[in-house]
This record gives sequence, C-alpha cells and structure tokens, in this order.
Amino acid sequence: MKTTLSIIKADTGSVGGHNKPSELMVKKAKEVVENGINKGLFTDGRVTYTGDDIALLMVHSKGVDHPDIHKFAWDTFLETTKIAKSQGLYGAGQDLLKDAFSGNVRGMGPGSAEIEIEERAAEPFIVFAGDKCGPGVFNYPLFEGFASPYHNAGLLLAPEMKAGFTFHIMDVNYTEADRVISLKVPEDYYDICVLLRDPNHYVIESVVENATGLVAAVASTARLHNIAGKYVGKDDPVAIVRSQKQFPSTGEILSPWALAHLTLGDNRGSHHVAVMPVKQNTIISYFDGPTIMSAAGYCVHEGKLTEAVDYFDQPFWDVVREKASLKTLDMRAQGFYGPTMAGMDELEYTGVVENLKRLNEKFVVRKHV
Repeated sequence: MKTTLSIIKADTGSVGGHNKPSELMVKKAKEVVENGINKGLFTDGRVTYTGDDIALLMVHSKGVDHPDIHKFAWDTFLETTKIAKSQGLYGAGQDLLKDAFSGNVRGMGPGSAEIEIEERAAEPFIVFAGDKCGPGVFNYPLFEGFASPYHNAGLLLAPEMKAGFTFHIMDVNYTEADRVISLKVPEDYYDICVLLRDPNHYVIESVVENATGLVAAVASTARLHNIAGKYVGKDDPVAIVRSQKQFPSTGEILSPWALAHLTLGDNRGSHHVAVMPVKQNTIISYFDGPTIMSAAGYCVHEGKLTEAVDYFDQPFWDVVREKASLKTLDMRAQGFYGPTMAGMDELEYTGVVENLKRLNEKFVVRKHV
C-alpha cells in the first residue's frame, strides 16, 4: 500500500502583526487534526507553525490532490480564521484567497506539497516550512543538495546515486496552466543553472531519482500574486524531501542551508535578505522578517509518524543564524536602493506602479539646442 505525505500551510491570523498564530488557533488546529485521525481520514498528523503560518502535516493513503484531504485542510484554516477574527488578530484569513473550496487548495492561497511513496524499510524525510519568502527559496538548497558534490558527497561515494537526478522546474509566472520543464543532471547541469538563477520566475517543483524513478523531493510552487491579481504577501512555501540510501543523507540535504543564501521576501515581500534557519515554532520579528526556514525530520512506518527531530535546534546553526542576521543587516543598510529591493517584475503588484504612473506624467522632455 502506498503512503501519501501532505503538508499544507497558511497564514490565517497573527498576534501583534506578522509574528505568530495565537495559542488558541494552534490548539484548535491540533484538535481538528486529532479528530481527523480518529475518524480515519488520515492515519497520522502533526501541527506546527513557522512565523505566522500554521502547517498541517498529514499521512494517508488517498494519493496527492485528494479532495477530502485538501478540504479538511481548508476547513481547518477556516476554523483558525474564525478564532483569529474573534480575537481581533491581524490578517485573519489572509492566505485564503477564494470564497469557496473547489477540489484542492492549489490556487486558493495555502502552500502545499505532497508526495506519494512506497515506504522503504526505513523512511526518513524532512519537512521544510518557510515564512516571508517565495517558493524559489528552495532552488539553491535543493539543487546543491541533489546535484553538487560540494554538499552531496554521496554523488562521489554512493553508487546508488551515480545515475543522478531529474529536476522538474516550473515557470511560476505563466498563469494559464502549469508550464514545466524536466532536466537531468549531470547532462543538463548548465541548462538547469540558467533557469534556477532566477528563483522568482523558475522554481523547482520536484526532484526524481534517475535510476529508479522514485520521487525524492517536492516543493510548493503557487504564487499568491498570481492567484489574487495583486500583491497580498509572499507565498510562505513548504517542501518534503526524502533522505538516505538512494537519496542524499539528511546532513547532505541540510548542508546548503548553512550559506544563509539571499532570497526575496522579508518586509512586504519586497526585500532581498538572507534565509535564517530557525527552530520549530519560531516567530517573525525584525523588519517583518527575517525570511525564516524550519526543518522537521520524521520517519514514517505503516502510516504512522515518529516524533519530530528539530534539525535547526542544534548549536551549529546558531553560527548560521548570526551569519544570516549580519548578511540581512548589510542588505537592509542599503535601504531601497538597487538590488536590495525587488525588481519591477515583482513590484508591479504593489503601490510602486501607481506612484510611477503619477510621476511619469510630470516628466518633461528637454530639447537640446
């Protein structure tokens, strides 16, 4: 029997601005998930939060995009939204961009990543959850973790990975349908680099092991401004990554995050800052940020989850967090000038466009004699 892992996440309200969901919201989500397990909708589940987003991890056998699972998540977020409104919290229901559920949450606001697997004898995996960033935040760590021997020593040492991996990459600015390209390493390495250099346009959707065809990683790819038609915040993405044996080790998957790479996110989703790896249930603070990423490790066996390992709750990552802070402060010191803010292709969903239209009318053409 196949097992499906589903992680669905949304911002439905926050205490004190863009900081964290209230305790009552998280408590309600846990109660609803427990009810879902008791009713047999899924075999196991967990509730966590990253910044102001509540994340639901569910284990079931219904496959990806199953309407019952997605409706459960949608209804859970509606319940937490009700609590947020009753408490007068900021941004109640912010990521719920549609009025009625329509089969699955893709295109409705929440971030989701799902993977259907045949459980191995030992099935370790990592759930990544980001806040104040877009789905392109995974481009660097996923590509480096699966394609670069700088981080994935298994490409040199483990014969199981010798055949390499295929990267399915989505053009997230194409809104009429899913526009995807599939490229392999090592043969298409440079072509993949050409695309991934623009993480706001081309985003890794999934990674597949070439020798077996097994799915190794999946990431959310929805962009909120493509759904709402205007700027409504960043996309707060999630990803599921399998590890060990024919996949990179847990440490090899985590290794790229030590760079604290730069991404677009932070305040109003419009500033480039460093990604800070954080412990589970970490709040948002500086400049409505910084961009944060949590990583929870589990094993799943016969549809049941072990307890979680909080990968970034280890002294090594304190050094990385300091580096991320310093890199972010350096970027913020430059304010709104040049590359520290988003380019016009991203800012076109903000008030900048209206200001430019107004100012454009005041320009005059100076004629030279």
